[in-house]
Amino acid sequence: MKRLAISSSLHGFRIFNYHPFLGFDPKPFLSQRCLSGRVSSVGSTNIRPFPDYSPKKPAIKDTELVHHISTTIKLRRSEPLRRVLKPYESKFKPDHLIWVLMDIKNDYKLVLDFFNWARLRRDPTLEALCIVVQIAVASKDLKMAHRLVHEFWVKPNLDVDHSFAYFTERLIYTYKDWGADPHVFDILFQVLVEGGMLLEANKLFDKLLNYGLLVSVDSCNLFLTRLSNNFDGIKMALKVFKEYPGVGVSWNTTSYNIILHCLCQLGKVKEAHLLLIQMECRGHLPDVVSYSTIISGYCQIGHLERVVKLIAEMQRKGLKPNQYTYNDVILLLCKTGKVVEADKVLWEMTSQGIFPDHVVYTTIISGFCKSGNISAAYKLFDQMTRKKIVPDFVAYTAMIHGFCQIGKMVEAYNLFSEMLNKGLEPDEVTYTALIDGHCKAGEMKEAFSLHNQMVQKGLTPNVFTYTTLVDGLCKQGEVDIANELLHEMSGKGLQPNICTYNALINGICKIGNIVQAVKLMEEMDLAEIYPDTITYTTLMDAYCKIGEMAKAHELLRTMLDKGLQPTVVTFNVLMNGFCMSGMLEDGERLIKWMIQKGIMPNATTFNSLMKQYSIRNNMSATTKIYKGMHAQGVIPDSNTYNILIKGHCKARNMKEAWFLHKEMIEKGFNLTATSYNALIKGFYRRKKFVEARQLFEEMRSEGLVAEKEIYDIFVDVNYEEGNIENTLELCDEAIEKCLIGKGQRDLQMILQ
Repeated sequence: MKRLAISSSLHGFRIFNYHPFLGFDPKPFLSQRCLSGRVSSVGSTNIRPFPDYSPKKPAIKDTELVHHISTTIKLRRSEPLRRVLKPYESKFKPDHLIWVLMDIKNDYKLVLDFFNWARLRRDPTLEALCIVVQIAVASKDLKMAHRLVHEFWVKPNLDVDHSFAYFTERLIYTYKDWGADPHVFDILFQVLVEGGMLLEANKLFDKLLNYGLLVSVDSCNLFLTRLSNNFDGIKMALKVFKEYPGVGVSWNTTSYNIILHCLCQLGKVKEAHLLLIQMECRGHLPDVVSYSTIISGYCQIGHLERVVKLIAEMQRKGLKPNQYTYNDVILLLCKTGKVVEADKVLWEMTSQGIFPDHVVYTTIISGFCKSGNISAAYKLFDQMTRKKIVPDFVAYTAMIHGFCQIGKMVEAYNLFSEMLNKGLEPDEVTYTALIDGHCKAGEMKEAFSLHNQMVQKGLTPNVFTYTTLVDGLCKQGEVDIANELLHEMSGKGLQPNICTYNALINGICKIGNIVQAVKLMEEMDLAEIYPDTITYTTLMDAYCKIGEMAKAHELLRTMLDKGLQPTVVTFNVLMNGFCMSGMLEDGERLIKWMIQKGIMPNATTFNSLMKQYSIRNNMSATTKIYKGMHAQGVIPDSNTYNILIKGHCKARNMKEAWFLHKEMIEKGFNLTATSYNALIKGFYRRKKFVEARQLFEEMRSEGLVAEKEIYDIFVDVNYEEGNIENTLELCDEAIEKCLIGKGQRDLQMILQ
C-alpha cells in the first residue's frame, strides 16, 4: 500500500504495537459498541445533509436482464450461483451489479453471495463496493464490512490521496439510501488508522463533523493509541485529547489510560499522576490499568516511595495490582539493590493468585547474584523449577555467573552441564561468566581453554570476554601478555572499553610501573576513551603506596577539574596514603572536606585514622575519631571494634576493651586473632585470670591460633594446677600449629 509522508505534527507514524498496560485490542471496535453519534455542539444550520442516491438509469434491455438475474437467484438460491448465472455471464456488465443489488438489498445473504460471484469475474466499481459495505453494516455484520474496506486499502500501488477522496465521496454518496448506519464511517476510520493512514483518518474525522457525525470514542481511542508510537505522534495525541471534547467527543477511562501512558513515555510522570487525580473529578474512575501505568512510570524513574503509596491507594479502592504492576515493582527493587524486598513482592504476587513468569524469577535471581546472596538465588532457581517454570538460558547464565563470583566453579559447571542437557545454547555471556570465575581463581590456563572452546563453537568473544582475561592476567602479574591480548582484541575490530584499560592500568600499577600507567592514561585520551573515577583512583592508590602524596593530591585536583565525582573509595585511598605517610592531621582535614562536599565517609575512612593513632598509643585521639564517626551516623564495622580493642588493651584500658568486646559480639561481629591475643594478655597482666582463660577457650573454639606466648602461659597454668591432661592437649595443639618451643617439648617429654 502506498503511504503518504505525513507532514506537520503527524509526520512519521508507525503501526501500533500492543502495550500490556493499555490492554488494547482493535477487534472490540468491530462490535456494537462502535456507534458514531450526532455532534451536539454543531448547530443544525451548519450541518450538511447527506446526498440522495441517484444512480445511472438502466436501458430497457438492461432492465430485462437485471429482472431475469434477480428473479433467477431468488428462486434458485439453494443452487450454486456459478451454475444458475452461467447463461448471463457473457452479457453481465459492472452496472448490472448495482441494479441487481437494488432488487435484492433486503436479502443480506443473497447480496453477499451475488457480490462474491460478481467480483470473481471482474473488480467491482468503488460505488458497488461501498453499497455492499453499507448493506453489511445495516445488517449488523460489521466484521464483513471491515474486511471489505480493509481489502480495498491493502491493494498494491494504491494512490492513497486519490483513493481517500474518491472512497469517502462514494461512501457518503451511498450512505443515505443504502443503510444510513453511522457505523460505516467508524469502520473506514478504523481501517485508515490500522493502516497507518493517520492524516487521512484525521481528515475523515473533520469531514464527518460537516455532516453532524462523530466517530465513536472507541475509534478515537484507537487513533490515540496509534499516535502514541513515537515522539511526534505522542504530542499530536495529547493535542487530540485536548481538542476533541470541544466538538463533542466524550472520553472514557480507556482514553485517559492511553494519555497517561503517553505522558509517562515523555517522562512526564508527575503530569500523568495529576491527570489520574483529575480523572475522578471528571467522572471517570481510574482502573487497574490507570494505576499500573503511573506506577510503571514512577518505576522507570526510580521513585520507589511514590510507587509504594500508589499501590496502597489502589488497594484502598479495592483495585488489585496486576501482573505488570508487580513486574515493574520487582524490577525497580532489583535495580535499586532491594532484592530481599523484591522477593517479598514475589511472595505477595503468588499469594494473590498471580503467577510470575520466568522473566520475573530471572530478574530476582540476577539481583540476588549481583548482591552476592547466591544461596537465596539458587533457592529461587530451584523453586522456579519445582513450579514447572522453565528457566531459560538467561536464568542459567545468571546463576552460573553468581557461583563464579564466589568461586564455586563446581556448582557453576554443574549448571552449565544441566543447561546443555536441556538443549539450551550458552552464549558469549555464559562463557564469559565461566572465564571470569577461572580468572578470579587465578586459573588462567582453564580460562584460555574456555575461550578457545567458545571460539570453536562459532561464538565471538566480546569486549567483556577480553577484559576479563586482561584483568586475570594482570592480577597474576602477566602484564606483557595482557598487553598482547589487548592488541589482539583491537586487531579483531573490538574497541577496548574503559574497564579494559582500568584492568591493565591496575596490573601495571601493581608491578610498580607507574610511569607506564600514566602513559597508558594518555593513550586512552587519544583513543577517546576518557579515564573515569576508577582510573584516577587506581593511579592515586599507586602513588599513595610509595608515599608520593603530592602527586596523588594533584591527580585528585585533575579529576575534579574534569568534572569527575570522587567516590568514598577515592578518599579512602587518599586517607590510607596520609596515614601510611604519618600525615594524620591531613587525614582529619580530608574527613572534614568530604563532609563539607556532601560525600559521607564510611567506616573504612575512620578506621584508617583510628588505627594509626592507636599504633601511636594516642587513645585520646582514637576515641575522638570514634566519637566523630558516631556523630556522622557512620556505623562501626568489625575492623573498627578490633582496632579499638587492641588499642585499649595496649593502653591497659581493660574495662573499655571488655565493654567494646561485649558490644561487638552483640552486634554479630567477630574478633580477630590479634584482638583475642591483646585481650588475653591484657587481662593476664591485670591478674584477671578467669576472663583471660574464658577468652582463650573462646578463641580456640573459633578455630583461631593464639600466639606462642599465650600457649606458654596456659601450659604453665594448667601444669601448676596439676591438670596434666589439659597441659598435654595444649602442648599437642602448639606442636600442630608449629608454635612449640624447646621448654614445652621438654615438659611434654617429662609428662609422657
